Amino acid sequence: MTTSSLSSLRELKLAGMASAYEAILSTPMDKHPEAHELIARLVDAERQNRTHRRMEMYLRLSKLRYAVTLQDVDCSPTRNFSKQQLSVLSDIAWIGRGENVLITGSTGCGKSHLACALGNHACTMGQRTLYFNMNRFCEQIAVAKAEGSVIKWLDRLKKARLLILDDFGLQPITHPVKLLLLQILEDRYERAATIIVSQLPVGKWHEYIDEPTVADAILDRIIPKAHRVELKGKSLRKRSENLSS
Repeated sequence: MTTSSLSSLRELKLAGMASAYEAILSTPMDKHPEAHELIARLVDAERQNRTHRRMEMYLRLSKLRYAVTLQDVDCSPTRNFSKQQLSVLSDIAWIGRGENVLITGSTGCGKSHLACALGNHACTMGQRTLYFNMNRFCEQIAVAKAEGSVIKWLDRLKKARLLILDDFGLQPITHPVKLLLLQILEDRYERAATIIVSQLPVGKWHEYIDEPTVADAILDRIIPKAHRVELKGKSLRKRSENLSS
């Protein structure tokens, strides 16, 4: 009977329950829980298993540039980033409120590192996350247009609770890309969160977009409800190279 039950659980794709039940069966009979406790333990095991599988799926699909966690983030006065700021961002309530995070700073100061740590944390908390650097973002738009799947691609982005756009301002973007970016931000406005990472100070983004009307519309959808992080300090890449040598 127990073998049949285990097979049925696996056929029903209740892997968490099956593993927990198998573990209980391996213990002495006098250690087996009562019926109500057994059910509670099996249900909890299935819930945890599904949560873990969903987290792994979100991490895999996010395409994060770095496999880092919030514990890897360096908080110090020299970087102009405090533990209090990290604590605020580690509470993912800002994602639910549709707020944004704007991370700026010079090359190598850890902007992408921080963005990926926040993305990783969002995935572990059950928030669907997508990461693009702007070069890949533009390539994806070109592919979607060529395949006639722009609407489908936009719908995929819309479903992400957190969207990370890295290297914003590193290269010029075309008018069609600006319009699609505006559409994406409009779809996400007060519904989902966006992290934008850039070497350019926020004050220069209007000039970078270089189309006053479009720039006004884009910035109006990301700046008013945004957490700003202006990282400082020496390049982490150079520091790493010095330590390795």
